[in-house]
Amino acid sequence: MRRSNGSVKVSVVVPAYNEVENVLPLMEEFSKTFARTRMNAEVILVDDGSTDGTFLKARECQRRFQFLRVASHQRNMGLTEALMTGFSRARGRIFVFWPADLQYLPQEIPKLVERIDNGYDVVCGWKQGPYGLKRLVSFFYNLLSRMVFRVKVHDLNSVKAFKRQVVDDVPLRKDWHRYMVVMAAEKGYKIGEVKVKLYPRRSGQSKFGIWRVPIGFLDLLSVKFQISFMKKPLLLFGFLGLILILLGILTGGAAIYVRFAGVADGLARPLLYLVILLVLSGISFFALGFLAEAIISIKDEMRALSRQLAPRDRPQERNVPRPEQRRHFPRRKENRPADKGTGKNSS
Repeated sequence: MRRSNGSVKVSVVVPAYNEVENVLPLMEEFSKTFARTRMNAEVILVDDGSTDGTFLKARECQRRFQFLRVASHQRNMGLTEALMTGFSRARGRIFVFWPADLQYLPQEIPKLVERIDNGYDVVCGWKQGPYGLKRLVSFFYNLLSRMVFRVKVHDLNSVKAFKRQVVDDVPLRKDWHRYMVVMAAEKGYKIGEVKVKLYPRRSGQSKFGIWRVPIGFLDLLSVKFQISFMKKPLLLFGFLGLILILLGILTGGAAIYVRFAGVADGLARPLLYLVILLVLSGISFFALGFLAEAIISIKDEMRALSRQLAPRDRPQERNVPRPEQRRHFPRRKENRPADKGTGKNSS
């Protein structure tokens, strides 16, 4: 990721997909906010494979607004990929995620940045205003997220501001932008929240689809697995293996009783096969747990090694004097011994 530029404080990343009618009004709102607050900021609009001319409109606006930079994808790759593209090009110390649909106005950005300046690492926007069916879906999604992850924010799916190091430290996969706050909180970053006003969409079509609900739920389970069980995988696999072995022992006891009590003689052999299946499955889960623990151990060692090597990749942080600052000393003449046989008294 590109290093921070001292002249840019805030980088606003705006993913856009088929938002051609909103690009110009949004840039005008950004211009008003930056002029009013005198904020050293840039806007990185990422066209995520739009088919309605969004990219061309953004390039046209780029000639008018000096703070605007434009990137694009050849095809629609999703919100997370668009954010990653924007973050990779950002030069500021603070990153802000802002949608292109004008349902949030840029005049709210200074409130998020102020909370970052006050010591928070991540600041979430808490939507205030009606937004139809999405309100019900968002309510249950945020409620479930708070229960599963213990993150004390009301809205995980709104505008956000991050310190640069948070984005560098949080791994992202497809559609995991919803859980950036969760993963940041799990790493110990301080999370804040501010209320932001939500407005009706002015133009264009909403990108919300019913398929986002099951996808979001499955992603929730995946993230929970990553931040909980992947740190100690033996807790999961060992627990499952222990249950299976106990079930195998109980089934074995039932098989012995059936065999010697003479009750349902034809049931003894199937129960024996079930015992073998349960015990072997339990042992296999234990083996998977130990193997996963070994993989996690190697991963932790690689992470520690990368942290040790990180300062070597940043030569600008070393206190190396410039060439003109180096002191020059006269070279000392070397006293070479005279060769034998060349002296005055040589014979």
